[in-house]
Amino acid sequence: MPEQWIAISDIPAQGRDMIFDDQALWREGCEAFSLDVAPGRDLVAVVTIMPQSDGGALVRGTLKGSVLMPCDRCAARAEVEIDSSFDLFEQVIASEVGEEPRMREVSGELQLDIGALLWEEFALALPVKPLCSEECKGVCPGCGRDRNIESCECVEDNGDDRLAVFRNLKLK
Repeated sequence: MPEQWIAISDIPAQGRDMIFDDQALWREGCEAFSLDVAPGRDLVAVVTIMPQSDGGALVRGTLKGSVLMPCDRCAARAEVEIDSSFDLFEQVIASEVGEEPRMREVSGELQLDIGALLWEEFALALPVKPLCSEECKGVCPGCGRDRNIESCECVEDNGDDRLAVFRNLKLK
């Protein structure tokens, strides 16, 4: 996961707006986690960081753009819109063994790993089941043809005939 530490101590109390549009941040994360995600429209994060008096920071922002992912039904590349907003509070905490902190104190200066925070928001914004379209017919389980492009002669399995009486059962 790409690290990008910024000094919280340098940010005024009213906060500072920042724009993160370096596509390497998303590309490096996808490569590190072996995600089958390709760039679409550039991803841009607009973030406001406001230091808090208790040593933490309030982070508000949006993440917009698009990525190309395989459709869950037919495996064709589908453009997926990313339009996410977030409100987070980060503070220095003792991290578990093997867990990387997102906020740290170095020589009395508070630092926030905005790269880790933005990567997490990106990963949360990705759909669990990306589709090329709502009408996607998927692939035939018998012959593997893409049903969106061509039909096939495979016979659809309707299940066990002994349970046929339950096929038209409607629950109220």
